[in-house]
Amino acid sequence: MSGDSDDRHDGSAGEEKAPGISRRQLLVGGTTAMAAVAIGVAGASSGFIEDLLQRSFRELSPEEVDEILIRLERDYSERFGKSVTVAATQAEPGVLFGYALDLSRCIGCRRCVYACVHENNQSRDPQIHWIRVLQMEKEKGIELTDSDPYYDPDKVPDEDHFYMPVACQQCANPPCTRVCPVSATWQEPDGIVVIDYDTCLGCRCCMSACPYGARHFNWTSPKIAADEVNPDMHVLGNRPRPKGVVEKCTFCIHRVRNGRYPACVEICPVGARKFGNLLDENSEIRYLMREKRVFVLKEDLNTQPKFYYFYAT
Repeated sequence: MSGDSDDRHDGSAGEEKAPGISRRQLLVGGTTAMAAVAIGVAGASSGFIEDLLQRSFRELSPEEVDEILIRLERDYSERFGKSVTVAATQAEPGVLFGYALDLSRCIGCRRCVYACVHENNQSRDPQIHWIRVLQMEKEKGIELTDSDPYYDPDKVPDEDHFYMPVACQQCANPPCTRVCPVSATWQEPDGIVVIDYDTCLGCRCCMSACPYGARHFNWTSPKIAADEVNPDMHVLGNRPRPKGVVEKCTFCIHRVRNGRYPACVEICPVGARKFGNLLDENSEIRYLMREKRVFVLKEDLNTQPKFYYFYAT
């Protein structure tokens, strides 16, 4: 995508900008010092400023993308001592991904949480989890304010409780993308909301805007051992993120754009998780939406999630 609405002049009185400088560059240049303080950089260097002013991944030519992928593959291969591939696989036409989760089957085992950690190269120290499993009392029903994400019973499921895994809802109307001051996060044609880690300022505005608590900030350099790293990476997905950026679930973009299920779907021992193309009338997820009692979280906010919950029984 070559155009960017941030380059337009909105006609405000007295507003001027230098020729050849986009609104985004002006904004970033004006917030460099603040961003430097926010991530603990004293006296922002010219290299730091240059990083902040780099163009969005969406603005790069195919040749520039190839150069970035080659560099990342080389750097990660040297860092982890194994062959690493970094892809930039594009969305396929006629595909809109959707996710469904059967609350009547989920047993709260958290296998999905740790499969996600391994698949998406999340930090082990400190731990970052893109999926949270909430334990709720059956008597109260779905009550987010009383849920417990830190439950630790001897075994699951507990007969008095049920479980609701929560991750990025991949909203069709995502508030997180609208508040980013540098357009570092956006929704792809197949519905996946992604983050350009090289453009993200770490301001955390998107985290504040997300009503699902689905975005996470890297306060320190993520620690991943060489024998733990997944070498199959996507530039907008599971490649190791640097310190000072926000990250989130991408439906395992490196897998689903190659015809595979997300890792959490494959690992679920009770088949509670479903995934597919919402535009395919014959897909399993479309069947579930037609035949089951389907609902979304916080429907009143009009975020229009593509993550659906249902009861099969």
